Amino acid sequence: MKLTKAIKDKSQGKYKYAEQAHILVAVDCIIFGYDGDELKILLIKRALEPAKDQWSLMGGFIEANENLYGAAERILHTLTGLEEVYLEQLKAYGDPERDPFERTISVAYFALIDINKYKEQINDAYQAKWFLINEAPKLIFDHEKMVEKAKNRIRYKAAFHPILFELLPRKFTIPQLQNLYEQVYNAKIDNRNFIRKVNSTGLLIKLAEKDKSSSKRGAFYYKLDLNKYKAKFSSFINFIPNPENFIL
Repeated sequence: MKLTKAIKDKSQGKYKYAEQAHILVAVDCIIFGYDGDELKILLIKRALEPAKDQWSLMGGFIEANENLYGAAERILHTLTGLEEVYLEQLKAYGDPERDPFERTISVAYFALIDINKYKEQINDAYQAKWFLINEAPKLIFDHEKMVEKAKNRIRYKAAFHPILFELLPRKFTIPQLQNLYEQVYNAKIDNRNFIRKVNSTGLLIKLAEKDKSSSKRGAFYYKLDLNKYKAKFSSFINFIPNPENFIL
């Protein structure tokens, strides 16, 4: 084993590791959104070679003065204009051949966003487009692996933590919530059992207003009790029995 030595860079007055390759580090953001009806993923067209004009995740290189999470927040804000959204580190991808242009390690993050919050904020410079979760086009490099990993992570976590509420608007109906869970798990959920479990969480506040867009009778709107949401985030009722069955 060859020992690494540190040498002083006289021009900067700092020590550097000698004879070590300098490798680029990037962050890629997997952005999931829900518009009240459909679960979607936000993709952009890559602006440079290789793979120019092919569909890609939103990503960028980490700047010298920021940490990983800060880079992910900056990249997300650049595309959507949003701050303080649900953002979680997924995995680091470091295959030497993953980027054909230059050796790059990428740290993937996923974000969960209510699409209706920022319809007018998407940055057109990146040719960003929403795709239905099951109809996304082929992606560059290893980005499809990142997306599949993110889907599986969300399926597992959503069974034990109320993270899917991050995708919902400020007020929503129980059918909208159930529809979201069914799309995430790609499975039908028993209506009565779902309603019983939702009510037992104590997380929701029932509003007097109804959504009558789909029926005359309508469905009551609910909103999330934010204080209970934060308190119960790590000890949440299991909405989905045997969630491991949904992990590919």
